[in-house]
Amino acid sequence: MANGIERPETLKGFLDDPRVAVFKSRPILIGRRLININMIIGKITDIGIRDIADVQTILIDGGNVMHWKNMPGKTSEQLQKTQIQPALTKAMSSELHRKPPFRAEHLGSLLRPDRLLKLRDHLDHGRADEEELISLENQAIKDIVEEQIKLGFHPISDGEYRRHMFWGTFFPGMEGFEEIKDPPAEIFRSYMPDIAAFMEKGHKPAESVICTGKIKHIGSTYVDQWNYLKSIVPKEKAKECKLTMAAPEWYHMRYREGKAYPKDVYPSDKEYFADIAKAYQTELQILYDNGLRNVQIDDPNLAYFCSEKMLSGWKADPLNTQTSDSLLSSYITFYNLCLSQRPTDMHIGVHLCRGNFVNSRHFSEGGYDRVARTLFLDLDVDTYYLEYDTPRAGGFEPLKSLPKNKNVILGVVTSKFPEMEDLGELKGRVMEAAGYVAEGNGESVESALGRLGVSPQCGFASHSAGNAVKHEDMVGKLGLVRRLADEIWPGEP
Repeated sequence: MANGIERPETLKGFLDDPRVAVFKSRPILIGRRLININMIIGKITDIGIRDIADVQTILIDGGNVMHWKNMPGKTSEQLQKTQIQPALTKAMSSELHRKPPFRAEHLGSLLRPDRLLKLRDHLDHGRADEEELISLENQAIKDIVEEQIKLGFHPISDGEYRRHMFWGTFFPGMEGFEEIKDPPAEIFRSYMPDIAAFMEKGHKPAESVICTGKIKHIGSTYVDQWNYLKSIVPKEKAKECKLTMAAPEWYHMRYREGKAYPKDVYPSDKEYFADIAKAYQTELQILYDNGLRNVQIDDPNLAYFCSEKMLSGWKADPLNTQTSDSLLSSYITFYNLCLSQRPTDMHIGVHLCRGNFVNSRHFSEGGYDRVARTLFLDLDVDTYYLEYDTPRAGGFEPLKSLPKNKNVILGVVTSKFPEMEDLGELKGRVMEAAGYVAEGNGESVESALGRLGVSPQCGFASHSAGNAVKHEDMVGKLGLVRRLADEIWPGEP
C-alpha cells in the first residue's frame, strides 16, 4: 500500500484507479506531491526516459520507487525497480524550505511617503524629472528598509516604491506585449471580480497589457530594483530579502476567450504559455545570478477560483471552451513550467488574496475548500501566503491538505483598516490552523507549527495610493505581526 492505493498488476489497473491523477504535464506522484517530470528529466540516464509522455507516473511505495512506462499490457513484474531514487533525491534535495520563509512576514508593498506620491504626480504632469524621482525613491527605500530592520523583520522588501501597481512592469517589458490605454470593454470577462468591480460603477480598466506578437524576454525590469535593495542592506541579510513578482496568468484570465493573444501568433494557450514560461525562467535566472533567493508571486487570480460568483459567470459564458476546473489545472501546469528551471536554493512563494485596491477595497469572497488539494499538492512552490483576516476567506479546514514539505504563512492581521487585533485571539487562530495542518498529516500540533508563520493578509499599498491606513497604523500592524510570531515561536526570525 502507498497512500491507500494498492499496487496494480497491470499499467491499466494503475491508471484506471480514480484516486490517481495522471497528467502528461505533471506526471510524477511522490507521496502527496506531484512533481513535474521536467525537474528530473535529463538527470535520469538508466531508464530510457526521452519525453514527458514516456512516463505516466512514479509512485513511492514503502521506500521503493517504481515507474510505469506508457506501454499498455506490461505487468508490474516486467517493469523492474530502477535507480530513479538518486535523481529524485537530487531534484528534491530541500523538501521543506525554511528561512525563507520566516515566522514574521509581510507581503511586500508598504505605504509610500506623501512626498514620493506628490513627486511622481508632478513627473506625470511634466513638473519634475526622472532623476529627481529616482533620488527620492532611493532615499524613501533606505528609510523603509531601516524601519523594517528596526521592527525585527527578515524578509525585507523595497516596499514596491518604484511601482505604481504591485505587479510592476514585467509584462510590458517583454517583446510581444503592449500596454493599451482605454481598452474596449468587450475584451474583458466582466465576471472576473476585479473587472466586475470597475464595471459595476460604470468604469472599465483605464489601461491593460495585451499580447500583440511573439513573446520574448528582452531584459529584466526587476533586476535594477533588486540590486538597489541588495546594495543597502547588510551583506548577511541580502539572501533573506524578498522581491515580489507578477503572476504568469495575470494577462490571460481577465480576457475573454480568443482575446488574450492573436490567433495568427499563437494557435492555442499551450504555445502562448510556453513562451511566457521561457520568459519567467530567464527572469528568475537573471535575478538568481544577481543574488536573489526569495521570491513571492502575487496572484489574486488563483483566489478567484474560490468565488462562487466568478464560477457562475464562467459557466454562463458561451465563449469559454473549458471548465473552470480545467482552467485552474492548466494554470497550475503553466506555473510549474515557469518555475521548473529555478535553482533548488531559490525560495518561491505564492500569495493569494481577494483584492486590495485603493481605500482598502476587496474584490472577491470564498474559502479555499474547492481549490485546496490542487493548490497545495500540485503547485510546485515552497510557501503559500494566504489571506485569513476575515470570514470571506473561509475557515482553516482546507489546510488539512497542506503536505509536510510546504509552508503556509497565515495572513491573520488586516492591512486594510487601522483597528488593532487582539494578540491573544490571533494566537488562538494560529493554533487552530496548526491543528488542521496536524490533522491532515497525522502529526502533532507542535510539528505542524514548524511549517507556519504569520503576516498581514496583503500589502499596505498594492496600488501606490495605498490602503485606508496611516503610516503609524502600518507600523503598529507590523509590530503586532512581530509580537505574534515571538509569542508562538520565541527566538525565531
